[in-house]
Amino acid sequence: MPAADERKGVARLDVAPMGLVWLKGPQRVDFLELERALSMAARIHKGSNAPLGKTSASAVICCPTSEDDLAAEVSNIRVSAPDASVLAFASGPNLQLARATLRAGASGIVHSGMPPEQVLRAVSVAIRGEVVLPREPLRQWMDEQRPPDLSVLSARQKEILELVADGLTNAEIAGRLFLSGSTIKQHLRPAYKALGVRTRNEAAGLLRKSSRTKERR
Repeated sequence: MPAADERKGVARLDVAPMGLVWLKGPQRVDFLELERALSMAARIHKGSNAPLGKTSASAVICCPTSEDDLAAEVSNIRVSAPDASVLAFASGPNLQLARATLRAGASGIVHSGMPPEQVLRAVSVAIRGEVVLPREPLRQWMDEQRPPDLSVLSARQKEILELVADGLTNAEIAGRLFLSGSTIKQHLRPAYKALGVRTRNEAAGLLRKSSRTKERR
């Protein structure tokens, strides 16, 4: 009966059988909901040690202690399960962890707030070799990769922001452009709003990012 129920669940969610999925972490990590979701399409191995036997894991979901440890964790997993897709398990959508996961060469993250069908599809997508990120971190990550649109700035606003990016203070910019300090502020406020930033550091970062994008082209 359990096998029949599993087949029904897999058919209903349109997810192919996944083989063996290793939930890697210490006993204190609560993988219960994750295990329930994945058991509809996969065999589960839990624990810090790799599964024994000839069957290797098709996917590994790890629970890193910190973002700094993630690269080492992924490297260790590659030794035990070289062909497996690696995902990090988080308590919720986490853009910083998502970034760290991709930098470490893993496939992305799943989190405890995802419903079972999303977990199944996410792991299935990772096994196919694709990147897996929850919607909000994915949107933020894509926004970060997109070059900023500086066409929303006036020529004067862009000129001032380029000097901001060079590290000049408002007083120094005013002296260089023969403008008053209040005029500089009057240009910066709408420029920040147009770029969707709040501080001069954020604005400077966008200007530098735009310059790097142009250099790569």
